Amino acid sequence: MNYRHAYHAGNHADVLKHIGLTRVIEHMKKKDKPFRAIDAHGGIGIYDLAGIEAGKTGEWEGGIAKLAEPLARDVEALIAPYRKVLHDLNPGGGLRFYPGSPELALRLMRGNDRLIANELHPEDAVLLERHLMRDGRARVTSVDADVCIKANLPPPERRGVILIDPPYEAKTETERALRMLKHGLRRFAQGVFMLWYPLKKDPVGEVLTSGAQAMGVAATLKVELRVREAFAGGGLAGSGLLILNTPWQLDQDLRLIVPALAERLGLGTWGHATIDWLVPPV
Repeated sequence: MNYRHAYHAGNHADVLKHIGLTRVIEHMKKKDKPFRAIDAHGGIGIYDLAGIEAGKTGEWEGGIAKLAEPLARDVEALIAPYRKVLHDLNPGGGLRFYPGSPELALRLMRGNDRLIANELHPEDAVLLERHLMRDGRARVTSVDADVCIKANLPPPERRGVILIDPPYEAKTETERALRMLKHGLRRFAQGVFMLWYPLKKDPVGEVLTSGAQAMGVAATLKVELRVREAFAGGGLAGSGLLILNTPWQLDQDLRLIVPALAERLGLGTWGHATIDWLVPPV
């Protein structure tokens, strides 16, 4: 396990993933009943964009840095909770600290909601636990992601969002991600599952999309953000989210947000957004 997200924090993929997670949580908060968030690949919690790792890649400059200026008013209204977390992490202005998904979730959740943040990398798991240990709503584990999902589903609250965000470094991770979805759905059929995936010059996105569609879960949404051309050896050209059991009207939010992100984050004319139902709502 060599992947460390600090090198990629705040890039265009994080922007899509975290705004998507923000909107899911905001929709879940519309009901009074508590919910549980399970983050299978949690990272360290907060990232220093002025740190050594982020400085080596500069990926955040093509992501969150490009959102310094406001987007259209209707889009800004939808991403306001995400903006608030960024502001609260950087009270002096500017942009130095960026939230990982566990930090973002905790700052959006209510007092009776709960978080399980899992991180397998031993050093990062220590940092994550140290960061979250003072918040009684959070529990940190350090096991394989599939073990985390099996062990924590169904949640006691019977409501929840499960974020699966593998690094896709190993060739087996695509099929493993689909297995995690299948096993998770068997245990928690009504859960909101979010699976992030990279868009490169390879078939990973197509394999995951086809696999998720074949599961036949109502309200399965595909959301993709492309920022440049994909070519062999060219690295990350965009990313996608598969959302199963999509909350009602979330697709309408994303149909406003993601095209605006594509226009702002895309290189030249390459910015492109796709929001499609793989399996429509019932």
